Amino acid sequence: MNSLSYLNHLPHFPDPKQALTDPNGLLAVGGDLTPQRLVEAYYQGIFPWFNEDDPILWWSPDPRATFTPKTYALSKSTHKFMKKCSWRFTINQAFTDVILACSAPRKTQQGTWISSDIQQAYIQLHQLGKAHSIEVWDKDELVGGLYGIAVGSVFCGESMFHTKTNASKVAFAVLNQHLVKHEFKLIDAQIMNPHLENLGAIELPRYDFLSQLKQLRNQAIDDKTWLTQEVRFEF
Repeated sequence: MNSLSYLNHLPHFPDPKQALTDPNGLLAVGGDLTPQRLVEAYYQGIFPWFNEDDPILWWSPDPRATFTPKTYALSKSTHKFMKKCSWRFTINQAFTDVILACSAPRKTQQGTWISSDIQQAYIQLHQLGKAHSIEVWDKDELVGGLYGIAVGSVFCGESMFHTKTNASKVAFAVLNQHLVKHEFKLIDAQIMNPHLENLGAIELPRYDFLSQLKQLRNQAIDDKTWLTQEVRFEF
């Protein structure tokens, strides 16, 4: 087992291949959540994940949960639902509201890893044009959404939420459609869970994920990709 690295004030990380096997993917401890460090982390396939009372923990798990953006095949029930619903969808219109909603504890959880420090760090990334959100609205009520980081033609998903049934599934479908339109090649969903598996995520060995990331992270994306906008879902 490799030894754990402790970060200093510099934004550099150890090679992700040096991450521990137990706990799976833990790579480094400490550092900070400055935009420079966060951008460097995602560029290398590393992300922060820690409880509010813990030091900052940095991860690169093996395997990695991923999606390939494609014309999204909704389940029959969700497709039928969307045909009837009058929800509308936006990009980057309410990033702060989305991350706040994602930070609310789930019914099965006592707390949240999206602490106030995490919220402020990613809001700052959003203001710098690095972090983005998808919003689902029922009239003027925000009922679902997700947020993440764009690295070249890779979208690194962080969290999603819903307050009405199907709203997080719909948010992911809207994201997927948007990424296909703008020629993104990979969605990083980090760690597999039942919800991601139901959405169609597959696991990639870390070596394969990092190889794809290295090829895609410097690809140029249209400057208009992440303009604040309302979008239509195309069936």
